[in-house]
Amino acid sequence: MTRSLSPKVEAVFWLLLSATGYFLLASLSLHATKGADNIAAVWPPSGYFLALLLLMPASARVAAFVGMAAASLAANIHGGAPLWSCFAFTLSNLCEAVVALWLIRRSEPGELSFMVPRSVIRFCVAAFAASTISAAMAWALTGKGLDFLLSWLTTVLLGMLIVTPPIVMLARMIGTNAFGKAPAGMKTEAAAILTATGLVTILSFSQSAFPATFLPCIAVVAAAYRLGPFGAAAGVLIVTIIVSLFTGQGYGVIAAMDTAPKVKVLFLQFYLVILLFATLPLAALLIGRQRLAKRLEQSNRWLLQAEAAALVGHWRVDLAHWTITWSDQTYRVHGLEPGVPVDVEYSVKQYVAEDRVAVRKILEAAVRTGEPFEFQGRIRRADGQIRHVKSHGSIEMGRGKRAIGIFGTVQDVTETVENARILEAARSAAERVANTDMLTGLPNRRHTLAFLEKALSGARDHGAPLAVAIFDIDHFKRINDTHGHAMGDRVIHRVAQRAKAALRDEDMLGRIGGEEFVCILQRSSAQAAEMVAERVRQAVEAGTADEEGLPNATISVGLAVYDGEPDVEELLHRADKALYVAKREGRNRLRMAA
Repeated sequence: MTRSLSPKVEAVFWLLLSATGYFLLASLSLHATKGADNIAAVWPPSGYFLALLLLMPASARVAAFVGMAAASLAANIHGGAPLWSCFAFTLSNLCEAVVALWLIRRSEPGELSFMVPRSVIRFCVAAFAASTISAAMAWALTGKGLDFLLSWLTTVLLGMLIVTPPIVMLARMIGTNAFGKAPAGMKTEAAAILTATGLVTILSFSQSAFPATFLPCIAVVAAAYRLGPFGAAAGVLIVTIIVSLFTGQGYGVIAAMDTAPKVKVLFLQFYLVILLFATLPLAALLIGRQRLAKRLEQSNRWLLQAEAAALVGHWRVDLAHWTITWSDQTYRVHGLEPGVPVDVEYSVKQYVAEDRVAVRKILEAAVRTGEPFEFQGRIRRADGQIRHVKSHGSIEMGRGKRAIGIFGTVQDVTETVENARILEAARSAAERVANTDMLTGLPNRRHTLAFLEKALSGARDHGAPLAVAIFDIDHFKRINDTHGHAMGDRVIHRVAQRAKAALRDEDMLGRIGGEEFVCILQRSSAQAAEMVAERVRQAVEAGTADEEGLPNATISVGLAVYDGEPDVEELLHRADKALYVAKREGRNRLRMAA
C-alpha cells in the first residue's frame, strides 16, 4: 500500500505506524499490569513490531527502529519506570527485534509463510532465541531477580508467537485482495467462526464455577480446520485478549486459583502456549495436505491425459492377494470398458498362445530376480482384434527384499509394428530393385560383385573352393543388327533363364554387362567347376532356333579357379582372359584359365 509513495514519505509512514502502534500497545500492556493481581501474560508490542519489520521494505527499517525506540521510551516513562530502566527496556526490545528479524531472514530468505510447517517451526525458534537474548540483556542492565528474567522471556515470546502471525497474514491477504476474491459464503463463515470463538471464550472465562477452559481450544481447532493458519492465529489472538482481560480483572478459572499471582500468570502463559502449538502447526499441516491433495489430483489428471495421448496404460499386480489393477487406458488397450472386473489369469490369457508362455516366463523371472522387465507380444481383444502391445515394468520389494507387487505399463504398438513391417517390406523391395537386373531378373553388376567379394573372403579365410565363370553371347551384335534390339533383349532373357536353370543351388548367376554374365561357383573344385560351366554352355546351346521365334544363340565361357588372388578384380581378370581364348578358338566353347 506504500509502493506508490516516495522513499522519504514511505519511511515516515512506517516510522509513524511503528511508533503509534507500539506506544498504544505498550501503554495498554503496562496499564494491565496494574490490575487486581498485577497480571501481564503477553507483551503484544514485540509481536506487533516484528510483524511490521516482516512487512515493510528494507529501506524503511531504520526509520521504524527510530519510531519504536521513541515509543518504547515514552510508554515506559509514562508508566512510571525509572529513567535508567526505561533505556534498558528500550534497548532490550530493540535487540530482540533485530535478532528475530535476522534469524528469520537467514532461515527464510524469501517471504516467511505461516502456511508451511517448516517455516512455522523456524519462526518459533527465532522468536524464542530473540526473547531469550532480550530477557538476558534486560536482566543484566536492570539487576532485577530471576523472576523478572522469566517474566520478560515468557511475555515477549508469547507476544511474538501470538501477535505476529495474524498481523502478517491479514496484511498479506489485504495486499493480494484475497478478501475481495473470497466468496461471500466464505467471508460469512469466517466471521461466524471467529465470533463464536470469542463468545465461547467469554462464556468459559467469565465464570469460575465450571472449568470450561477446553471449550476455547475446540473453537480455535475448528477455526484452524476451516480457515487455515489465519483462522488458527486469529482465534488464538482472540482467546489471548479475552482471557488476559478477564483473568486480569479477577474473573475465570485461572483467577480463582488459590495460588500466588505469578503462578497464575505462568499457568495462563502455559495455557496459551499449548493452545498456540496445538493449532498453528495443525493448520499449516492441513494446508499442506490440501495442497498435496490438489497436486496429486492434478498429477493424476495429467497422467490420465498422457496415457490416453500415448496409448499407454499402467497396471499393478498385488502378489500377496494375487489381484491386478488396471488404469482406464489399460482397459481401452484391451478393448474393455473401464471398471470391468479382471484378474491376473485373464490378463495373461489375453496374449495369443504363441506369446503367452514367454510372457509367463518373463514375469516369473522378474519376480524371482527383482530385475526390471520388458516384453512385447500380441493380445486378442474382447472384440476379437489382434493387437501388438509392449510392456515395461519393475518389481516392488517389501521387507526382507521380498517381492510384494509388480508394476508395469502397457502400450498399444500395433501401428508401430505395422509401420515397421511396411517399412521393412519397402526396404526389401527397394533393395531387390537396387540389386536386380530388370531385364533378366538376375542380380545386377553391383550385387554380383558384392556377393563375389564375400565369397572370396570366405575362400581366403576358410580355404573353401571357389571358381568364377564369365560368359557372353556369341555374335550378339549380329543378332541385334539382324533382328532388332527388342529381339536381342529376348535372347538375353532366354540365355539367362537357361543358364540359371543349369546351375546348382549354391551357385549364383549375375548379369554384369550388356550380354555378359558371371557365374559364381562356390565350394567347387576345378573339375566340378568345369563340369558346371560346361553344363551351362550346353544348356544355352540346346535352345532351338524356332523356340518362341527366337534366333539360336551360343555362349563362350572363361573359367578361373581361385588360386590366392588378392582381390575380385584379379580373379575376374583371369576368367576374362580365358573367355577371350575361347572366342579366338571359334566360340561356343569353354576354356579354363591357366
